[in-house]
Amino acid sequence: RCLRGTRRTVTVGKDVMPIPPFVVELREKIGHAPLWLPGSSAIVLRRMDAPNASIDGAAPEALEVLLVLRSDNGNWAPITGIVDPGEHPAEAARREAMEEAQVEIKVERLTLLSVTEQVTHVNGDQAQYLDLTFRCRWLSGEGAVGDDESTRVEWYPVTDLPPMREDLAYRIRSAVAGGPECELLEGRQIRTASA
Repeated sequence: RCLRGTRRTVTVGKDVMPIPPFVVELREKIGHAPLWLPGSSAIVLRRMDAPNASIDGAAPEALEVLLVLRSDNGNWAPITGIVDPGEHPAEAARREAMEEAQVEIKVERLTLLSVTEQVTHVNGDQAQYLDLTFRCRWLSGEGAVGDDESTRVEWYPVTDLPPMREDLAYRIRSAVAGGPECELLEGRQIRTASA
């Protein structure tokens, strides 16, 4: 049966956690035990002076990035999400951009491959994520809250980001750099995929 679709929302105290149906089914079997999950980050960029123009070759000062204020932890972040079973990570980036921020994007390329530290979510679930970070170009949509995963959606100059976790800011810097290669983040060491 298909396990894609609307996220189930779990409320723990005042915190809200959207959970994909396939994770809900896994959690019924394994409880809060650690899960290894693929994740996708969509770094949605556009030019401040000409939103429909190409972002190739644009200086960082000319770009803005779409961010969401997460409802589960109150922190600013790029658009992120769990890749559904059988879903291509780039398609997950497009899906999450539409679901979370009501924008249509073009996924241009993979910029960073990284592994997060193990996290314990507010409901006690433990997980670690293999994150695939994509440089994405905004195509259409004003940018608005599209689901219960965030409380605000806003464009920020990439040179003037709001406070956020360093690993998330690094994902943005990696996408803005615009290099032709994907970076592999191993622990705290960064190297290009060709190294």
